[in-house]
Amino acid sequence: MKKRPPPLTGITVLDMTRVMAGPWCTQNLADLGAEVLKIERPVSGDDTRGWGPPNLLDSQGRTTQESAYYLAANRNKKSVALDIATEEGAEAIRRLAEKCDVFVDNFKVGGLRKYGLDYESLRRINPRLIYCSITGFGQTGPYAERPGYDFVIQAVGGLMSITGERDDLPGGGPQKAGNAAADLMAGMYATSSILAALLERARSGEGQHIDIAMLDCQVAALGVQNFNYLLSGTVPRREGNAHVNLVPYQVFQVADGSIVLGVGNDSQFSKLCTAAGRPDLGEDARYMTNSLRVTNRSRLIPELSALFLTRGRDEWLAMLERAGVPVAVINDIEQVHQDPQVRARELRFDIPHPVAGQAPQIRNPMRFSDSPVVYHSAPPTLGAHTREVLTTMLDYSDSEVDSLSSCRGRDPT
Repeated sequence: MKKRPPPLTGITVLDMTRVMAGPWCTQNLADLGAEVLKIERPVSGDDTRGWGPPNLLDSQGRTTQESAYYLAANRNKKSVALDIATEEGAEAIRRLAEKCDVFVDNFKVGGLRKYGLDYESLRRINPRLIYCSITGFGQTGPYAERPGYDFVIQAVGGLMSITGERDDLPGGGPQKAGNAAADLMAGMYATSSILAALLERARSGEGQHIDIAMLDCQVAALGVQNFNYLLSGTVPRREGNAHVNLVPYQVFQVADGSIVLGVGNDSQFSKLCTAAGRPDLGEDARYMTNSLRVTNRSRLIPELSALFLTRGRDEWLAMLERAGVPVAVINDIEQVHQDPQVRARELRFDIPHPVAGQAPQIRNPMRFSDSPVVYHSAPPTLGAHTREVLTTMLDYSDSEVDSLSSCRGRDPT
């Protein structure tokens, strides 16, 4: 069957974001078929270009300027080097905005107003423009002027208070997530919001301003922990690898390592006990429902912990998988990429790169049967598409592009 074009084919995005939250959003849009014009500062570009090592190696094994951080969130985009601190650069961006469908920025609140690149200014020249601002704390409120960083948002937004080992155990204390959880969540909420705004524009014919605050996204993403607090009045605490609302649902040490056990209902608990040779635990009145197991966690977990130490990892995995009990090994990142399921889904692939020949990438998890996402270009080198975009979209002459490239102002923040 012939495939249809990707979902966002024909949509043009003006991307004035850097680091992770914004670029993660615009990479999603690019994968979905949008043409994404990544505006970067001349010479330095996106901050993350310098956030190495590690960096991509060229065909001779030499280190390039392309950092792992930058490669993670910028494929399928065109890099346009323009200095918005000059009137010529700002005017070029205003002219591009007039022709674009979506504008995404992650500047501080009000930071683009002095360049005539704020929502009110651009709406006057393009009423259909969907303008998405991603900031740490949003466009309003007492923290609006503060810069937003993933680590700070994980702290203020409560994630670190529920992540890590219990305070009374070795290694206890607040812990950030192992990746940029607040950045990535904000990028995903921004993606969803832009897609919804495009759908609404198809009805109304009008654009709008989207206010994405990393703090809002982090608080929303606390999920059930919000409601554990709201319904009980008890402040959730760190529980290490244990689950607050499910038992047994945690890491257990076995004779030669550790496994993850994820018992999600009473039937699975009964199967676990039978498979492990302890049907009496499944029939014990103290443990017959999840609510009872949560209440009696301190009695049940020591019994299960002693039981799991009697066999090795592979034996437990085979036994519990046969019984239909959710169980897993704990992979490191290398093991993730060697896992047969990950390999079967072809999550890791290579894409042609103008400097290195090939660059590794991770497949977008959005899979469409008839209008699939695209992978047409590696994260671009700085300014690689400046001339192409300005001459084709704005009818600049080569001499005008050269003149624009020589203009330098103060780096905006």
